Amino acid sequence: MDTQTTTSNHQPPTTNHSPPLLTVTDLHKHYRIGGQDLCVLEGVDMDVRPGEWVAVLGASGSGKSTLLHLIGGLDRPDKGAVTFDGRDIFKLRGGALDRYRNRHVGFVFQSYHLLPELTALENVLTGAMIRSSILGWPARRGEARRRAVALLGRVGLGERMKHRPSKLSGGERQRVAIARALVNEPDVLLADEPTGNLDTETGKQIMELITELHQQGQTIVMVTHDQDIAATADRRLWLREGALEEA
Repeated sequence: MDTQTTTSNHQPPTTNHSPPLLTVTDLHKHYRIGGQDLCVLEGVDMDVRPGEWVAVLGASGSGKSTLLHLIGGLDRPDKGAVTFDGRDIFKLRGGALDRYRNRHVGFVFQSYHLLPELTALENVLTGAMIRSSILGWPARRGEARRRAVALLGRVGLGERMKHRPSKLSGGERQRVAIARALVNEPDVLLADEPTGNLDTETGKQIMELITELHQQGQTIVMVTHDQDIAATADRRLWLREGALEEA
């Protein structure tokens, strides 16, 4: 990638008239903790259009990660809907919800979630393997490997793809995680505090990479507590007291 790209060069589109790709409607979620109900989300509504970058701001514990997990189909709401391309993902049957997660959504987590025994290349390939059946993987393996190699080169790790996570820096591990999230060419990239475990300079480099992806058309929903990072997005929302409001 071009290491000279900076977040300050990003110019968000002034208008996006496309129909929403992703719609969150009246989303509620609570947890039972210590014998008491903890209400995290209480009627969240949001739209995300193709190619848009939406940042969700909020204090620690405000429910940002919960919202992202619901959008990604990793958890179920108590009430409400997440609609992708016109379909409520929580009404999908059989393996359709799994296919939504594997084919349409890419996840980037604060803690990377790389498998320590695998190389960078093998970690990226896990995303492609999950998408394939056991019988179908041999036919797709060559193409998936070529894409994984290309993605690692794109994120600046072309010379490090045979290294295991223990031999990579925090920033390099996050780059592997981003490449893994992109291997299935997702419609939406969900990023949960992607610079939270990184020092300032390394975090800046990761944000430059995410900005570059967005400039190339990637739709992104990112949660963060950092207003400077959120300022890079096209649109900013605050999660307060279980609901979203324009920042």
